[in-house]
Amino acid sequence: MQILRRRFHAGELGSVPVVLGLLVVWIIFESLNKNFLSPRNLSNLSVDIVGIGMISIGVVFVLLLGEIDLSVGSVSGLAAAAFAVLNVQHGVPEPIALLIAVFAGTVIGAVQGFFFAKVGVPAFVVTLAGLLGWNGLMLYILGYSGTVNLDDKGLVAMLTSFYFTNVAAAYGLAVIGTAGYFLASYQDVRRRRAAGVPVRPLSEIAVRTGVLAVISLAAAWVLNQYQGLPLALLIFLVFLVGLDQVLRRTRYGRMIFALGGSVEAARRTGLNVDRVRISVFMVSGTMAAIGGLFLASRVTSATQTSGSGILLMDAIAAAVIGGTSMFGGRGRTWSALLGVLVIQSIASGVALMGIQTAVQFMITGGVLLLAVVIDSLSRRAQRAHGRV
Repeated sequence: MQILRRRFHAGELGSVPVVLGLLVVWIIFESLNKNFLSPRNLSNLSVDIVGIGMISIGVVFVLLLGEIDLSVGSVSGLAAAAFAVLNVQHGVPEPIALLIAVFAGTVIGAVQGFFFAKVGVPAFVVTLAGLLGWNGLMLYILGYSGTVNLDDKGLVAMLTSFYFTNVAAAYGLAVIGTAGYFLASYQDVRRRRAAGVPVRPLSEIAVRTGVLAVISLAAAWVLNQYQGLPLALLIFLVFLVGLDQVLRRTRYGRMIFALGGSVEAARRTGLNVDRVRISVFMVSGTMAAIGGLFLASRVTSATQTSGSGILLMDAIAAAVIGGTSMFGGRGRTWSALLGVLVIQSIASGVALMGIQTAVQFMITGGVLLLAVVIDSLSRRAQRAHGRV
């Protein structure tokens, strides 16, 4: 409790508020409907979070710069439409069509990043134009039919329909993930000690590892009670871990955080600001395209509504609710996981209760506002302690 109290006053609560919020959401909906925490519903939830979660990871990168990308929804819909038209209507093999669709997202990110970094157009304006323009291109590609159905036995459809039914898969992933976390944390302690900088106590690492082990094994048990480990969830976790390593353990990641902390200070250290900015928008576009393919896989089609509706708001809200600061310089890819879990849990609970979707919007809006308030109070506390 003393550690939590000290971190609260210093504005360093991290993911504690969102984890507590997620527990509250689960307790409330489970008390209202006993099917909410059933293995089937939780398994479906683990697949439902992937599409939006992938998009939200890209949003995290942009938010770390203190910027915004309003085009991710349209880019995701365009990628799904491009894949569907190439594969279904023009007979392009699925792997090639998939790569083209993802590469299209990368190119779009590069174009938008160029106008932002080189031309000086605000990111808000560039991506707002992208929101409209890429959505229009998606409608043009789909043509008059407006809907292209995917092969329900094809590669993209399997992204969200395939499960590893062997119980060893889920438990093995839990054990490997926990062991990997402990080893990475231990190696980090050794490096920091060798460099003569403060380190996290081994007792704290042991407690964190134990908590992670319990959560991971419990999740594996729940998934095995239904259909096993979903392929979609496995891919999502691979992206989360991989890009988290990029942000926290590479020079490129440090440049992103430095740029989010202070553009002028980063420029004076010799950092290529324009290149980093363009690359971050490329990451955002790529992840939006990948997320769009997972969303199309879930419904096995690309339609005129792909990438529209509240998808953009959910992707941004997930990143912010999960703990990424809208002011830049603070956040992790895991923010996307935590935030999208909160949002999709609310959506799942509302659907099970048969409540109007309007209620879901109001609840999500309230949670988003609370997350931003906590972020603002956290920055104020850090400023008071001379950390901002």
